[in-house]
Amino acid sequence: MSAHPTEIPSSILIVGSGVFGLSTAWALCKNPLFKNTSITLVDRQPFPTPDGSSIDSSRIIRPDYASPPYTRLASRARTLWRTTFAPSHYHETGLCVTASGPSSQAYVSASLANVRALGTDTLEVLPSAAAIHRVCGLTSDVAVDAAANAPETEPASGSSGYVNWSSGWADAEGAMRWLRREVEALDRVTFVVGTVQKLLIDHATATVSGVSVTLAASTTTPTPTPPTTTSTLTATLTVLATGAWTPSLLDLRGIARATGHPLCYLSLPPALQTALASRPTLLNLSSGLFMLPPARHGHVLKIARHGHGYTNPTTIPHPEAPATGETAGSAEATITVSLPRTHVDDPAQTVPREAQRACWAFLAALHPALTNPSPTTTTTNTTKNANVHADDSTRALFNSSRICWYTDTPTGDFLICYHPRYTGLFVATGGSGHAFKFLPVMGECVVDCMLGRTPEDFRGRWEWPGERVPEERWEGDGSRGGPKGRSKL
Repeated sequence: MSAHPTEIPSSILIVGSGVFGLSTAWALCKNPLFKNTSITLVDRQPFPTPDGSSIDSSRIIRPDYASPPYTRLASRARTLWRTTFAPSHYHETGLCVTASGPSSQAYVSASLANVRALGTDTLEVLPSAAAIHRVCGLTSDVAVDAAANAPETEPASGSSGYVNWSSGWADAEGAMRWLRREVEALDRVTFVVGTVQKLLIDHATATVSGVSVTLAASTTTPTPTPPTTTSTLTATLTVLATGAWTPSLLDLRGIARATGHPLCYLSLPPALQTALASRPTLLNLSSGLFMLPPARHGHVLKIARHGHGYTNPTTIPHPEAPATGETAGSAEATITVSLPRTHVDDPAQTVPREAQRACWAFLAALHPALTNPSPTTTTTNTTKNANVHADDSTRALFNSSRICWYTDTPTGDFLICYHPRYTGLFVATGGSGHAFKFLPVMGECVVDCMLGRTPEDFRGRWEWPGERVPEERWEGDGSRGGPKGRSKL
């Protein structure tokens, strides 16, 4: 593998301004070792990127993991959420972790044991669906819950689990805006808006020197640039923090891939907002379905699924193919990988019908009145996704929906390391649907890995894998629920 550099880079180019990219810029600015390093951050859209996975109404903040290292790291991050990192955007209303059967019970039990080992969290074991209903304030009774979840035999809420009253959720977009302001205030980072087309690879020396980029009409340059201008950004070290778009820039087959997951939103009148706002998030690991309390701005209830996801197979030119005249590099002209397709690409895009039905049925089992609106609970669907239905009727259900794109890895571990072949290239991706909660500490972790100081808990987990694993052998981290086998969008 490529060794980390013995000298601090004179210049660093970060591609991507999501959780990994923006937090890395922040950490570099604060680290005195990089006081003389020039830092550039490029993203394909002006901040906040509207289809970025970190730009959302809410994200779960939890140390509730079946893996002790992630429990410990998340607990450290949560301390910062409570105190110095965007604390006004963090809401500690609890997290109810449940399972509907034995398939996910092992994760629930391991997670409970790990948060107990912290010795700091307020926990309550929930031995029955009735107990889950009580702590979550569900308005259906258990019989209605189970009946609404047919043909499954267990309640949609889960049949057992626990609540961690010391977990919570964050206003994701609000926190990202807070972090962006913090980075800007340090006045160290040059921000560029442009779409990266390709890494600049010298195959003769196996060195990356930057990227080829199509600049947006408005950048940080004094003179506006035409939207079709193609330029290059160069640096001693290039950091790919491009999330689910990374497979378009680097061959990650068998290492990481993009999967899409449904998010659905329902606006609530103020009375229901007040009633549900202080309740814990409910996460059923068997189905993967979860319900987040309504965001305080906009009265929006969020229903989503942390499942196995959808793919969007796309054939592209091999991202590492040599330029004309070079003989080194990949022999393949094209590769087929899953890449994000978002509402920015297609304004008419909605969540697939199967996922809409699953999310709506989940909500119906928990709060029947919300799916059978009375005159006091009816909301008007005025958003771009006005055609969100559970069946072929014309009645709109959720007010809006979107696909959230994960960067999955075979084990659910992050990928934070130097590239094994190319000098001058560092990769920070593989969030696997659970990276956001680590936002307060992620940048420090990336810089530690950059300096060859991978946290002891994650040595052997965040490095470039020794082999590419066929996707049918990917096991994940055990937290995914719902239908197995990824469907194509």
